[in-house]
Amino acid sequence: MKTKIKILVMTVALTLFMSGNATAQGMPTYDNTNFISLVKQLIESGKQTAQMIKSVKFLKDAKEAIEKVSSVVQQLRAVEEIGQNNQRLINVMQNDVQDILNSPYIKPDEVSKVVESFDAIVQNSLDTVDFIDEVLSNDYLKMSDAERAEILKTKELESKQMVSTITTKTKRYRDIISFRKMQDKVNNRETEY
Repeated sequence: MKTKIKILVMTVALTLFMSGNATAQGMPTYDNTNFISLVKQLIESGKQTAQMIKSVKFLKDAKEAIEKVSSVVQQLRAVEEIGQNNQRLINVMQNDVQDILNSPYIKPDEVSKVVESFDAIVQNSLDTVDFIDEVLSNDYLKMSDAERAEILKTKELESKQMVSTITTKTKRYRDIISFRKMQDKVNNRETEY
């Protein structure tokens, strides 16, 4: 690149020098001082152009590096959020669902329905974890970081939906238990007449 700039400067300088010796009417004449000043300006301009090209390349490389880091950070956040959502699901299964199943107000024939409804959510959660492990560890289908981040973001949203679903189901079963408990109290109260 520097060689091309030097050749260009020398060609322009030689042309100007040659035209400076012409004395035909209407042709401008140049003295050596102007010629040397012009050559210096051209050389300096060439140096500045070379420096600008280096700066543009540096900025492009920096932008690519920032995009890669940003993509990795997005992936980490998505994986962290999915992990937290799965922990919430486990907590609900260990505590709330066990309480629901142990309640005397859940009928024996309803226990299998309760278990099935929560089991489907837990199985989906486990499948999501397996899929994420595959995406992160095997260069899944030679994906770019941005594509991987997009898949993880989608799985994060699915994970949030699972938490919302299990929370809604838990609340519904707790409401059923509460209603039946209240109904039992009303039906079995002692009357004082």
